[in-house]
Formats: sequence, C-alpha cells, structure tokens
Amino acid sequence: MRTRRIGSALSVGVLLVSALAAGGTTAVADRAPAKEPVAVGYGGAVVSDTAESTEAGLAVLRKGGTATDAAVAVAATLGVTDPYVAGLGGGGYFVHYDARTHRVSTIDGRETTPRAGSETMFVDPVTGEPYPFPVAVTSGLGVGVPGMLATWERALQRWGRFDLADNLEPAIEVADEGFTVDATLREQTRQNEKRFRQFGSTRELFLPGGELPVVGSTMRNPDLADTYREIARHGTGALYGGSVGRDVVDAVRTPPVAPDATIDPLPGLMTLPDLKRYHTIDRRPAHARYRGYDVYGMAPSSSGGITVGESLNVLERFELSEMDPVQALHHYLEATRLAFADRGRYLGDPAYVDVPQRQLLSDRFARQRACEIDPAAAATSPVPPGDPFGPGTCTAPGAATPDANQGAHTNHFVVSDRWGNVVSYTNTIEQLGGSGIVVPGRGFLLNNELTDFNFAPTQGDAPDPNLAAPGKRPRSSMSPTIVLEHGKPFLAVGSPGGASIITTVVQILLNRVDLGMTLPEAIAAPRASQRNGSTTQVEPSFLELPVVAGLEALGHEFAVNTTSPLDPDIRTSGDIGAASGLEFLGRGEVLAAGEPERRGGSAAGVVYPSQ
Repeated sequence: MRTRRIGSALSVGVLLVSALAAGGTTAVADRAPAKEPVAVGYGGAVVSDTAESTEAGLAVLRKGGTATDAAVAVAATLGVTDPYVAGLGGGGYFVHYDARTHRVSTIDGRETTPRAGSETMFVDPVTGEPYPFPVAVTSGLGVGVPGMLATWERALQRWGRFDLADNLEPAIEVADEGFTVDATLREQTRQNEKRFRQFGSTRELFLPGGELPVVGSTMRNPDLADTYREIARHGTGALYGGSVGRDVVDAVRTPPVAPDATIDPLPGLMTLPDLKRYHTIDRRPAHARYRGYDVYGMAPSSSGGITVGESLNVLERFELSEMDPVQALHHYLEATRLAFADRGRYLGDPAYVDVPQRQLLSDRFARQRACEIDPAAAATSPVPPGDPFGPGTCTAPGAATPDANQGAHTNHFVVSDRWGNVVSYTNTIEQLGGSGIVVPGRGFLLNNELTDFNFAPTQGDAPDPNLAAPGKRPRSSMSPTIVLEHGKPFLAVGSPGGASIITTVVQILLNRVDLGMTLPEAIAAPRASQRNGSTTQVEPSFLELPVVAGLEALGHEFAVNTTSPLDPDIRTSGDIGAASGLEFLGRGEVLAAGEPERRGGSAAGVVYPSQ
C-alpha cells in the first residue's frame, strides 16, 4: 500500500549539523543556525520549530536517549526559543508509539480549572454578559493550572532512559548563552507589543530597552535557566507546590502590571493547592481505520482525535483518489463541516461529560453523516449535529452554533529514535503570547487556556459540553497523530493552529494517502479549514488554486483571516498551522519534513543522513 515517493523536495538529504557537546548545546551568539525543512536518514529524527530545539533533541538521541528523552529536551528548549507558544506555563498532549509492544499510548497534560472556577467565571457580574475575549485572554482569570512539566515527568517515567535533569541541560545552556533573534520572533513580538508593555516582567524580558528585539541580536533568558536548574535540583514539586509554584500563583492572582499600564487585568483564581492537586492522565488513544491504516490520536479532553477520526471515517465512504480535484476538496470540506457540528455538541472533558466516543467513531455513524454530503452543493452552516445513537440514516436532530473563541498559536514536533519509538507532541500556552504575563523572576509566560471554554452556552436547548467547572479541562483541538501500517509506524504528524489543527491534520493525511503527494508536498500545500462556519478559512495561496472557481460554483465561500483575535489593528500572515511530520520509509530510514515557509520554516534533522 505504501509508496516510497520522496520527490524533488528531497534532491539533497539535509542534516542539521549539530555542534553539541556531550552535555548540552554550544552558545549561539553570532548567527542563527541554519534551518532546513526536510531531512532523510537513520538513527532517529526530529522536526521542530527552531534549529536550537531540533539540535537539542538530536544531541539527546546521539547520547543514547529515547524518543521521549529527546522530546523533553526539544520541548524545554522550545520554551526558550519559541516562548510565545510553549513553555512551563502551558500544557499539551503526548502521543507515543512503543516499538517493543507496537502500542500507541497517550498522556493528557491539559491545563485544569482552579477549584474556585465555575461555568459563569467568564461572565461579568456587573453586566451579566460574557467578558470580551481580549479582556479574558490578557488576565489572570484565563490562566489554567499548567500541565507541561507534569507531562514531561510522566513521559520519562514510562519511556525515558535519562532523568529530567539530564534532559533539561540543552535548554539551560541555550537560555544562559542565548539564541539569535530571527524575523519570526520579532514579528511575533510586534503582534504582542501592546500587551507585553502592560506587564513589567514581560516588557523587561521581551522588549529589551523598551524596544522590539532586533533581528540578529542575541536573546538570553537567565531567569528561565535558573528556573530549569531549580526544577532539575528539586524535581517537579518546585512548580507543583514549591517556590516556582508560589511565584506562579502570585502572578495569576495579582498580575504584575507595569506602573504605566493602561489596563486593569482580571485577577485569577489559582491557588497553591490547585497546583499540588494537578496530575496528568494516561488515556487510551482515539482510533480510526482509514484506507487500511490505523490512525491514532488524542481522546478527550482533546477533540482532535475523535474529530480527525470522524472526518476520515466519513471520507472513507468516497473514493477521493478517483475524483477530480474540485470534488475531492469539496468532500473534504463537507466532512469536516459535519464533524465540527458533532464536536460542538458532544465533546468535552470526559470526567464531566458523557462523551459517546465509540459511537462517534463507528462505521454506522460515518454512514449517517456521509449521506448528508451533496456532491452538487455545499451545505449551509451551521449544520446540526448527527445522532450517534441513531439508526444510521440521514437524520439531523436539533441545531447548533459554531464554536466561538479559538486560539491559533501552539507548536507541534515529532521525534523518533534508533529503536523505532515515535513521539508526536503538541504543546501550547494558547494565544500567541499566552496571557501576556511573564512570571516575575521565572522567565516564562503563563497560558490563557481557560478561554478555550465556551463563555456561555452554545448548544441551544442541548447541554453544552464545554462550559467551565472546578478541575475541568477545557476542550482542545490539539491533534498529535501517529499512523500505523500493519502495526508499524507509517506517519507521525501534527500542527498548531487552534481549531484549524484538526482540518490541517486531515488535509495532510488526504494529501499524502489519497492525492499522491509526498509528505513534504502534503505539508507545504495551501490549506483550507471548514469548521461548520458560513465561510471556509483559507490561506492566501489557496485562492490562487485553479479549483477555487469550481468550489465556489458549488456554493463554498472563502475568507482569508489576517486579523488578530485580540486586536483588529494587528495584521497577521493568514497562514494556517505550522505542521511537522515523519514518514517511515523502511529498513530504519526516516523522512523528516516540516514547513518550508510558514512561521519562518521548520528545522528538520536526522542523526545519520542518507547518502
């Protein structure tokens, strides 16, 4: 079934030449190391957002670490070099393939609501109306109890060879010695400049001398290096109840506004006992079969695995490879439109919501939803959810509205090791820049993950599965995915992008499996994201495709989103996601592929490059 097409994108196999010593990274002061989006080789592979984080992962692999050891090193280094989308102040989902047992396992490291939270916590008691989204984001109220560090600890307990302190060493060295500011980091800082100026600790770290960082300059973060050292010495308890945790709670409950701040941010509800109570959850992965492959992803609290799986189940009822491009894309957009209607109605934290996971991923339900697709016309959104307990006929009970608030800035990376273990890991602090609050003296931003909850009910007379509650995990769209063929890895993929993560993963899989693209081509292709909205969000490059006229003739409407959800005056690129992936070519050879351009491009590397 698998075709070993690499294509012109791999005319030269690329190895990021690592200057790593046995104990960590070397200083990066004069220029940024090269970033290449594609590499092919053996002995393990890494694809991440920054060259420094990829190099950190490769160093751990060379020392004999597992994919999990390398993943922790990558994630910790991203906290230094990709600070606006990840770090100690956030959380994520960890998907792991064990080459010995041939099993896929997952860890839910999603943030949780403080015990003082409630379903009305985002309703202004003065007006009785939900707080404006930007107000809730840039506040202590939106900060969830972070799960990132606990995820690293749990993953290393299960699959690591080294301890946490060893795997933090590369990040500590990069934080101490610095990394070179590139155009992407400067642009991300520009988009956050107004918010960052509101908090003294954030301004001091990310606006040196009160100005935007200069491309080519060196950014250091000694506070974060010291925080990592404290965690290395004292363990994760330093955050979950110790001195780091006390500083987090202080910043949440009394945000460190600058003397000349023009905002009065809402205080948060987190307490030290909330941090002490935090724990990750080992979950059974969501599973779907597609064209003979086994597709594994995150079960709730993420909606990613089920919504990706349902979309694929619907699409398997059609032979996309035999369709013309207009019909293939039309069916893709309609399948995700339907799956997002079901996502809004049924998916939430399973500790609080009875999620019909088995029914949503059943063939019977896929038949019910597939018969809703009209090859001659696009549906009008919002389409209603299906009935996963129904007879499998074309029925559409009730009505629903699309989800409201969605963050768009996360990171995803993939790692494999010499033994064939694989990690697909998505982690985030939610919005670009998270809450905007750097914990004073600690060097990391806090998340705004609780704004992933619906602020008010969205499902009409039906219960809303994604309202806040004490201890509850907000619904996520993160979709770290591992695809197996006959029990062995074929692909590992994922992306950032808020709710568009789901459609990005589905589109990459369709591009690779159905439409004959290589993995680099599948990742680079222009994206469209239909999430049960009246218009389909697309990238500017998508509108240049010849299929657009045919899709518009079927009733599809397209829009490019270049406006920040936090400030209409801030313009963005309109890109959707920033994916990374691995394809396993057989005999130990791995193709590592990331973005050639989106978000400044990815850094792909292998331990031993193919000749």
